[in-house]
Amino acid sequence: MKRIAGLLFHASFGSSPEERLVDGGRQASTRDLIETLRAAGMDRLILFSSSPELVASLDDAGIQCVASDPVRAFHFGRTLQSVVRTERLDGFVYFGSGSGGLLSVDQATTLVRFARRDGPSALFNNFYSCDFCAVSGAQGLLDLHLPAIDNPLGFALSDQGTPCFGLPRDLATQVDIDTPIDLYLLAESRHGGPALRGFLNAQDLRHPALPALLDTLVDRSARLAVIGRVHPTAWAQLEAAVACRTSVYSEGRGLRASPMKRPLFLQELRKTVGVERFFATLATCADAAIVDTRPLLGHGRPLPPAADRFASDLFRDERVRDPLWSQFARLARGGDLPILLGGHGLVSGGLLLLAEIAWKDRELRRRLHPETIDWEKERP
Repeated sequence: MKRIAGLLFHASFGSSPEERLVDGGRQASTRDLIETLRAAGMDRLILFSSSPELVASLDDAGIQCVASDPVRAFHFGRTLQSVVRTERLDGFVYFGSGSGGLLSVDQATTLVRFARRDGPSALFNNFYSCDFCAVSGAQGLLDLHLPAIDNPLGFALSDQGTPCFGLPRDLATQVDIDTPIDLYLLAESRHGGPALRGFLNAQDLRHPALPALLDTLVDRSARLAVIGRVHPTAWAQLEAAVACRTSVYSEGRGLRASPMKRPLFLQELRKTVGVERFFATLATCADAAIVDTRPLLGHGRPLPPAADRFASDLFRDERVRDPLWSQFARLARGGDLPILLGGHGLVSGGLLLLAEIAWKDRELRRRLHPETIDWEKERP
């Protein structure tokens, strides 16, 4: 009988209101995921967390909890190898906090079954930037060089000879609670398990730009600009679902998983013309915008702290210490263009949520795109 386990990694954020919101959403999603994994037949679950609150809430859940060292810098790869070695695991299903919360029991069962396969292999929700995965032949990981964070795990395993596979890109695999806007969209969509729904219902998650942006999505005469690390599949699904026209400016994919050898075009353009000119030009070209700010506002140095990034996402510029991110949030809030700001989740799973939310209580026949005819079926 193969030894497998579910490995849940939860890293807490800081103490700002925006960070506490994301942390609370991730904790709620983790509790739902635990129930799903148990229903899928995963008996052994191990939680790695720096959150005493989350550990305490799971005290009677029969889960092994491992506290992260608050002093020593966390290294994803070494932690993964340590648990594989200590628990003598043949396979595992790994989840970064905030991911996998929308999986059905059947989908989770598929992951558990994959982890029991013979020989080394890996199945990713996103090969290019891992949020969760299933790995079989786990003892083989002990001889490999693994990354310090989970995002480039697919590249690392593939480059060292492990066969890698990808899951379909849908709501269950692409929605990841990584920034505040992810929770705002989940609240509007009414997706999620009991713990997450309870958490979201207890929050005031009214985004000032979301109603107008949703109106744009169902307007045939409107144009939506999507900027950031947009995967072609996410764009295709959005394009097929909404009535408006879409213009996508996609670059920076794999930003965290693989270093970029050249600067990004829009980032260089923004630096050249300035933020005010950037917004003024955007307003002449689109009726609404969805912006992944991380590649756009990066400029050769580490991103500002999560407290700054999250406050900027919610237009709370007075709380943002970084001057560039504060200015960007202020101009996004003050313009006539409805804009959503966020991270990678906004332009991946977030696009799928928006495509669904936009048609809630609206007439579906207003969609722009006709149904496709199958040539073979139309033959006499």
